Amino acid sequence: MTRARVGIVGASGFSGLDLTRLLLRHERVTIDFLTSDRWVGQSVQTRTGARVTEGATQYVSVEQGLERAAQCEAVFLATPAETSLELAPKLLPKTRVVDLAGTFRLQDASLYPTFYKFTHPEPALLQQAVYGMPELFRERVAGQRFISNPGCYATAATLSVAPLVRQGLVDLDSIVISAASGVSGAGRKASEEFTFMEIDADFRAYKVLSHQHTPEIEQTLSALAGRPVGLVFTPHLLPMKRGILSTAVANLREGVDGAEVALAFEQAYGAEPLVRLMPSPEAVRIADVASTPFTHLGFSVKGRKVVSIAAIDNLQKGAASQAVQNLNLMLGFPETMGLS
Repeated sequence: MTRARVGIVGASGFSGLDLTRLLLRHERVTIDFLTSDRWVGQSVQTRTGARVTEGATQYVSVEQGLERAAQCEAVFLATPAETSLELAPKLLPKTRVVDLAGTFRLQDASLYPTFYKFTHPEPALLQQAVYGMPELFRERVAGQRFISNPGCYATAATLSVAPLVRQGLVDLDSIVISAASGVSGAGRKASEEFTFMEIDADFRAYKVLSHQHTPEIEQTLSALAGRPVGLVFTPHLLPMKRGILSTAVANLREGVDGAEVALAFEQAYGAEPLVRLMPSPEAVRIADVASTPFTHLGFSVKGRKVVSIAAIDNLQKGAASQAVQNLNLMLGFPETMGLS
């Protein structure tokens, strides 16, 4: 059986490491190169703790990786936004690209100075990039060459309310989402505010009314609703390694009851292989999804209020495992290959 050759740029970050481990066990993939400027020449097996039987055995520089890109079926960019902004235009003439950064998630280039602190120089590529949330848009992903992988908060938050918005069950101006993430969501680069002594035994909000995933969530929900959706999104930092718990609250439209809400979630996710509908929102726990590709969802209705809670692993469904889902769809493999 022919195996697709892939590369990972930024393989030493948290998402890059999870992605490497997933692809090492993928039945139809061989990793051709892994880049990490600080780990050049070091053993992939030693750094990942995973058995390497073929393909890349040592890390190489970004320049060496780019030289090999043309012989790959796809290259993953597990890099900061500014890096993928530089590399994606260079890679796309050579191969398929799955970008795990936020560089090409927003279709409106005017939002980047506010939410990503740079002026986007590639507005045409924003229109080419396909937003890869398989549970909502898998038909758009299949066979494409350029996938923008969703953000971690955006994945949990969007999946928690997408059925309600798509079916027109909630007032679109009433959505309020509060989500908490493990500290790995901030990336691996050392920073005083994310050291153990700063985060241990603490819980706090950050980037209030300014988080970069807010317009991403609004963009997706607006596409599902067929008209603009505004919301309040507040992220929090959890004193733990990984995982996201997202709580969404909204007002149901007049006459909508719990049975309609239950039907909407069942129709949306009942057959989804990587989404599990839980019997109650209290049953949704980060511990049950940590280091897995699954999304757990639970909801409750009281009067005209609906509360929907989602849990994911921010490095898996929020990054690496969703990127593998997108790769599988791009190349025509079973969607859960390498994940189950």
